[in-house]
Amino acid sequence: HPISLDQGDTVVFSSKQIPGNEVAIGRIQNQLAAKGVIMITDRQAHVHVSGHPGRPELLQMYKWMKPEVLMPVHGEMRHLMEQARFALSEGVPRAVVQTNGDIIRLAPGNPTKIGNAAVGRLVLDGDVILPGDGSTINERRKLGLFGQISVAVAVGQRGMIGQPQVRIQGIPVEEDREPFLDETIGAVIAAVKQGGRDRDKMREQIRLATRKVATRWTGKKPIVDVLLIEA
Repeated sequence: HPISLDQGDTVVFSSKQIPGNEVAIGRIQNQLAAKGVIMITDRQAHVHVSGHPGRPELLQMYKWMKPEVLMPVHGEMRHLMEQARFALSEGVPRAVVQTNGDIIRLAPGNPTKIGNAAVGRLVLDGDVILPGDGSTINERRKLGLFGQISVAVAVGQRGMIGQPQVRIQGIPVEEDREPFLDETIGAVIAAVKQGGRDRDKMREQIRLATRKVATRWTGKKPIVDVLLIEA
């Protein structure tokens, strides 16, 4: 429900900042400060309210629910293990600690791990849903971090035809673009001569020579695509 805040109103932030959310929270607090709103955070007063139960609350839940099996599902492994130990010490008959993807059979008999399921984050990329750690997203991260150089070379029976064509994307050589391209083309020409008639060897020589130039100029190892055109 939308609310309106005016100068002199007070807003209490009753939780500590979760790491990673500082920028978003800071943006909101700056907007409130611009309106003259008074803010109280955990830095000014003891106002933090935890969303996680302590041992007394967990024990009370065990007494109410009387579980036969406990499966901790929130927190890091050390938290899961400690809750399992606490539950067993307070009379819960069995406790199972699992990791993401574990398939647990609860009955009949004792709870048992029976397999694994694929887990992970999915991302919406345009109209396509992809694994967050899949090859497409990883390739895009590499492109963003290191940039790309495309090299096209026409070769015939007697060797290279014409000049190599080099295109760069995301390579930080704005002030020295032409000298960089000139040196790269020179390295490609030398690599073609070293590659002989073996096209795979030639392609790899070109790739390595191009990346070596880029690393010397920028400190980065960009993605290098080589296209050999048979003429």
